[in-house]
Amino acid sequence: MHIHGTTHIHGPHGVNAPHAPFRGQAAGETPAARTTDRVDISPAAEAAVRAAESGEIRHDLVNQIRAQIASGTYETPEKLDVALDRLMDEIG
Repeated sequence: MHIHGTTHIHGPHGVNAPHAPFRGQAAGETPAARTTDRVDISPAAEAAVRAAESGEIRHDLVNQIRAQIASGTYETPEKLDVALDRLMDEIG
């Protein structure tokens, strides 16, 4: 490893430059031995997708809340107390 300080600027490197070693398939490795990618979707995300697809979104309520957030009147001490109580119930 060579450390040249913070002022050293080197020229451009290609995508397969020497600093990126080749990582080919190992000799004994078969395609079946490789791990596969997996995606887990939370129940909340699934519910959001179902609501969006079914048209169950209450656009009037969403627009009302967006307006309250934009005007700075959405967050009230009462709403924060409810949110804190729910958080404490969830983690406690």
